[in-house]
Amino acid sequence: MAETDSSQTRVNSRKVREGVVVSDRMDKTAIVEATERVRHSRYDKTVQRKSRLAVHDADNDLGVGDRVRVAETRPLSKTKRWRVVEILERAK
Repeated sequence: MAETDSSQTRVNSRKVREGVVVSDRMDKTAIVEATERVRHSRYDKTVQRKSRLAVHDADNDLGVGDRVRVAETRPLSKTKRWRVVEILERAK
């Protein structure tokens, strides 16, 4: 019988976000705005929080308005800590 070695199994704890590309002017980098909906602790109203993520785009194939899924990765530059996983929808 084979024993399952817990030290060999790795749980993926990297964050995954979805967002819209708002800037693609840099070389191999795009800025993605990820919107998160949370409940306000005091007023119980749903509020939106935006975060701007610097994303690694090695092929320079992202355009403004594209919906993408990004994942956390090792630091690639001073501000770049995310990479493109897939392009969900192209801009029209």
